[in-house]
Amino acid sequence: MRRKIIQSSPLEIRLTEEAKRLREEARKLPAGPAREALIRKARQAETGSHMTEWLNSPGLQSPK
Repeated sequence: MRRKIIQSSPLEIRLTEEAKRLREEARKLPAGPAREALIRKARQAETGSHMTEWLNSPGLQSPK
């Protein structure tokens, strides 16, 4: 049986905060593969945040 975890903040906010944290961590690193990987993860989190906002938007309607 899986435990139900109740999140304290919406997904898009958590993804935005994660992207911000990853970008700050990337700034501390010298140019290279590790830094690029963090920036890529930050972009993925931002994209996920935008997708969640879009899916929850009132303008999006289900097919009829």
